[in-house]
Amino acid sequence: MIDTPPALAELVKRVAATDRVGVDTEADSLHCYHEKVCLVQIGLAGADELVDPLADIDLAPLLGVLSRVEIVMHGADFDLRMLYRLGFGAPSAVFDTMIAARLTGAARYGYAALVAEHFDVALAKGAQTANWALRPLAPRLDRYARNDTHFLLRLAERLGRRLDELGRREWLEQSCRRVVDAARVVRERDPATEWRVRGSQVLGPRAAAVLRALWRWREREAEAADRPPFHVLSNADLVDAAGRFDRGERVAPRGLRGGRLARFGRAAEEALRLEEAEWPVRPPGRARPQFTRAQDRRLAALRGRRDRTAKELAIDADLIAPRAALERVAVEGDGAFAALLPWQRSLLGG
Repeated sequence: MIDTPPALAELVKRVAATDRVGVDTEADSLHCYHEKVCLVQIGLAGADELVDPLADIDLAPLLGVLSRVEIVMHGADFDLRMLYRLGFGAPSAVFDTMIAARLTGAARYGYAALVAEHFDVALAKGAQTANWALRPLAPRLDRYARNDTHFLLRLAERLGRRLDELGRREWLEQSCRRVVDAARVVRERDPATEWRVRGSQVLGPRAAAVLRALWRWREREAEAADRPPFHVLSNADLVDAAGRFDRGERVAPRGLRGGRLARFGRAAEEALRLEEAEWPVRPPGRARPQFTRAQDRRLAALRGRRDRTAKELAIDADLIAPRAALERVAVEGDGAFAALLPWQRSLLGG
């Protein structure tokens, strides 16, 4: 584990001496309310290194040198978001092996599936839910983390050659640039709707007010304990409790006791006392757009062209354009093609 300034400085020199590195990250979102980056894996030719962001070291030199080389990732969106959180600047180039695999027509494009297909290696499972903030890192987690970058460079080489054979390298570059830009967008939660969890749509207005109060209670409890909200109470239990409180039942979910149970009850009671005008308004349903006959014909033609092309190229049709994009073009006209990437537009004739 690289957790001292001298060791990090040596790694920075090695990264600077190459033009492509594999990168992965691990966070503790399943164990803490305030998610943090707990590990950065760096894959080099012949070596896979683990960097400890929790140690007392300045990662700026590493992040700086990473911005000057091509970064190979698998499913880059999450890892880029984690690196941005550490202060990473814009990468010079990203090669996403998941996107590359899909563009070559791979039916299975998960990292483990690709490693098994290309290198006949079965990667160990079961570490996805591990607490990566614990130190020292357990030997099995050390191996798991290193394997996450161990095959990336060779996999990128193979997929890159196949993309070149198919004439699709530019498709990957355009797609990766979009991922890089999208990862920079900070996802803001909407206080008016963030509490609407799965199952909440069946609740009446007063029960919905209780659910909203219980959701906010859970957030306060989770933040105070620095634990994920589901460690306090599951979404299903929140919805169930809201409905039972609304029916006048006494509710004491298993696992809640003492002060936490008392605060849970008070949150529900306060919501039950709200005036009807203070209850949340049910959001309008998502009605399917109503198309004119001309728009219907345009949509059918676009979908037919997309599906035929996808079959000819042996790739997923959604890679060329998801249904929502086709519907937008059908309704708004050719100007809506601008939302697609150039390679996607060229295949659709836009």
